[in-house]
Amino acid sequence: MTEPTTSVPVVDEREFSVAARSQWKTIVRRFLRHRPAMISLFVLTSITLFVFIFPYFWEWPFTKRDKLSLSKSPSWAHPFGTDGLGKDVMGRVMRGTQRSLEIAIIASFLITTIGVFLGAIAGYFRGWIDAIIMRFTDLVLTIPLLIIVAVVSVGYPGSPWYTIPVILGIFAWTGLARIVRAEFMSLREKEFVEAARAVGARDRRIIFRHILPNIAGPIIVAATLSIAGTMITETALSFLGLGVLPPDVSLGQLIQESLTAFKTRPWLFWFPSAAIVLICLCVNFIGDGLRDAFDPKQNRIKA
Repeated sequence: MTEPTTSVPVVDEREFSVAARSQWKTIVRRFLRHRPAMISLFVLTSITLFVFIFPYFWEWPFTKRDKLSLSKSPSWAHPFGTDGLGKDVMGRVMRGTQRSLEIAIIASFLITTIGVFLGAIAGYFRGWIDAIIMRFTDLVLTIPLLIIVAVVSVGYPGSPWYTIPVILGIFAWTGLARIVRAEFMSLREKEFVEAARAVGARDRRIIFRHILPNIAGPIIVAATLSIAGTMITETALSFLGLGVLPPDVSLGQLIQESLTAFKTRPWLFWFPSAAIVLICLCVNFIGDGLRDAFDPKQNRIKA
């Protein structure tokens, strides 16, 4: 007598119509539901497009003078007014915003690249490599940025504007490197890293394919917030006369030039100041949205 055979029912995977959302889709959904971040992203995008596109259609570029309108308050012809030489303040603010954004983005890119690379190497290999990189980081931290910029300005007068973001990028990466190092030291002992080593994955693949994508959140947030930080730093340097030099324009330079006329011609001060404040606020709100979107423990925004 043969025993009855029990057949295992075959489950058709197509019956399950609901698939788990990927981590990145969840992050994007959280970010899109962060209202302050989305409003800030729209405002920042609008400002960027405006200052880079509208000057091609504006009749008063930042170098052109209206000799019939010297130190005029805002009007239909000059919405932001004019300065003592008859230059249109709106054209100069657009140009200054262009240059300040370019400096901030280039510096942020260099800060992120250097900080992530050195932090990843130090956190993954540890030992004497970690000791050397961290002592070098401590050395860079002791170097005053203002002195470096002053030495370059005095030693190489008339240096092009892109020397500023290069200097900022070379000397402002230390904070991000420490963050990445700490994350790597935490993740290098996890099971998925041990599994990758067991199947023969090389260190380079483990760093860039396995660990780095898992800390993309803190890196993206730090890179975003560094844009506002470097923009404020550039403004301070230009305010001290160590940043962008005439005939070029930056927002910090415009503020520095308007100090003597703050009471008599306040529009020269308030419009570039408002541009800096608005851009930095937008960047900070976007950074907050990214932080909340990447944080799996936050409950402010439902996935």
